[in-house]
Amino acid sequence: MNSNWLVMLTPVGAVFALTFALLMMRRVLKAPQGSEKMISISQKICKGANAYLRRQYRIVAIFFAAMFLLLLALALGSKGKIITTFVPFAFITGGFFSGLSGFVGMKIATAANARTAQAASQSLNGGLRVAFSAGSVMGFTVVGLGLLDLSVWYFLLKYGFEKPAEEITSAMLTFGMGASSMALFARVGGGIFTKAADVGADLVGKVEAGIPEDDPRNPAVIADNVGDNVGDVAGMGADLYESYVGSVISAMALGVSAAHAVGDAVSGEQAVTVPLAMAGIGVIASILGSLLVRTKEQASQKSLLSALRRGTNFSALLIALAAFPLVWSMLGKEHVGVYFAVLSGLAAGVAVGFFTEYFTSDTYKPTQRLAGTTKTGAATVIIGGISLGMLSTLAPAVIIGASVLVSFFVSGGEGNPALGLYGVAISAVGMLSTLGITLATDAYGPVADNAGGIAEMAGLPKEVRERTDALDSLGNTTAATGKGFAIGSAALTALALIVAYTDRVKELAPDVVLDLRLTNPVVLIGLLLGAMLPFLFAALTMKAVGRAAQSIVNEVRRQFREITGLMEGRAEADYAACVDLCARASLREMLLPSAVALLAPVASGFLLGPSGVVGLLAGALVSGFLLAVMMANAGGAWDNAKKYVEAGNHGGKGSENHKAAVAGDTVGDPFKDTSGPSINILIKLLSMVSIVFAGVVLALHLPL
Repeated sequence: MNSNWLVMLTPVGAVFALTFALLMMRRVLKAPQGSEKMISISQKICKGANAYLRRQYRIVAIFFAAMFLLLLALALGSKGKIITTFVPFAFITGGFFSGLSGFVGMKIATAANARTAQAASQSLNGGLRVAFSAGSVMGFTVVGLGLLDLSVWYFLLKYGFEKPAEEITSAMLTFGMGASSMALFARVGGGIFTKAADVGADLVGKVEAGIPEDDPRNPAVIADNVGDNVGDVAGMGADLYESYVGSVISAMALGVSAAHAVGDAVSGEQAVTVPLAMAGIGVIASILGSLLVRTKEQASQKSLLSALRRGTNFSALLIALAAFPLVWSMLGKEHVGVYFAVLSGLAAGVAVGFFTEYFTSDTYKPTQRLAGTTKTGAATVIIGGISLGMLSTLAPAVIIGASVLVSFFVSGGEGNPALGLYGVAISAVGMLSTLGITLATDAYGPVADNAGGIAEMAGLPKEVRERTDALDSLGNTTAATGKGFAIGSAALTALALIVAYTDRVKELAPDVVLDLRLTNPVVLIGLLLGAMLPFLFAALTMKAVGRAAQSIVNEVRRQFREITGLMEGRAEADYAACVDLCARASLREMLLPSAVALLAPVASGFLLGPSGVVGLLAGALVSGFLLAVMMANAGGAWDNAKKYVEAGNHGGKGSENHKAAVAGDTVGDPFKDTSGPSINILIKLLSMVSIVFAGVVLALHLPL
């Protein structure tokens, strides 16, 4: 069957996604904002978030300009041998759309926070509808812009410049590097900001001063709410954008290799069409699933979770049904096994999501037992959370391992390894095909969190805060599930990108033999260095949060000490000082971790050669996947254990048990919102950088 009409599903999906995002945006903006005080608080949060992103984007723009000039010089200097002239421009567009995804999400989140609080004053379900609509804007903007970027480059290179499939995928891998670079800056910088403010506000406000969370007397409260938007929304949007396009691009690249291995039976164009078309179908499935997310007016938290599950499960079922005719028509009945790789990815995503929920939701025993450790102090809470996080890596490791094995063999990997690896990459596309609705269920959490802060600061009735806390607690669970999807897909995508790197090396230097035996010292050194990198990266980001949080703690203490009448509520805190402190600290601290991620694969290539780079990428993939799961789940469990205590269990708010739970939560904050989610970007960015600079490494390490 001709693939031309099927590949049109990609731009059609982009239009559908962006149109749906626009409709959801209009729904949010029509909702009432509440009182003048609520509007004023929301505007302060919006102003702080805008100011931070302007400063961050100015710094990131310098980096992208420098990288553009470097890539352009390499392209022109090598006359297209090392990289083509399309590469610098693809790099820029990837970074631009990744940043734009986060920016749009942040704008709608800051517009929705007061509206969610006002809706929650009517009913729990009302708050969910506004917050979920805002999350839908984020989710469908990410997939819409991702498909738009993919479509523009694919059609431009195929029909505008009439390039073969090999050159198309090679250039498009570079805009994946741009997206990953932007995502890393956004996740690390935003994560440091939000967790420095959160930790600083909790340690002084809750633990030392004994005032409620989001109390307007706390000088860091606005910075905390700003952080929810620049880290948990803008950072997450850029992160999931690069995960989404990265999975599609890696599948396209391996599809070309698989087509060469198969021969005339399947063309590179047909193999490339499958992931592109599947992504377009996923948009339609996600929209239909989103329409099912509704409950009765007086809904319980359990029924809200059921509503979210109903939407995501329905979308996954639609993809499972639609993928079969797509694979059959493009690859033929001889390779219909690739369809079962899609099912493998979908099943793995659902399974990882379930176990993530099991270990992080306070409706299950693990988090409830963790809350029980507060009876013996903060130390046992921290020990319990770390052990819970470590234990939670077992199920995802088995699930992803099984998915890789199944995807490889059902796709024909036993007889044709290239086809089997294509199946593994396709399983990652299957896992992320319903990202529109998955991200919507994730992104509404920070909106609900902000709504709770506004309810507290504006003095709304107690039941409003209880409803927003219920939404926030549910959001912690769905956010942890979303991180599970992102981390699981990152592992599958990174594996595919390692194979794409070896293919790139063979393409540039056919005479080079990659010796990937574990007994090769170069490979072993690469493995050790790669396994170390996620730990180094996590250490740098955790220390950054700690240093930034210390500055916030000192500033909050100073204001409590020096502003007369602040604790009595007769004077207003200097919120802007804390916002400025967080912004300056986070932008300064994000540079070193980002530099490590960008320079490590190039430096290892110069020293160890391409075989050492493969070892580095494999080591980073294995340790990074497990460390990211451990940190995300431990952090989510600590957060929900705190909320379980705050709900009246084990002494409730203000008790010694509560203070112990807060201590655990402050450790978990950078685990789950800074270091953990950044690691899944790291393991893909290492591969992307390696692929783009493979020609440079080969030229300097081995004669071409």
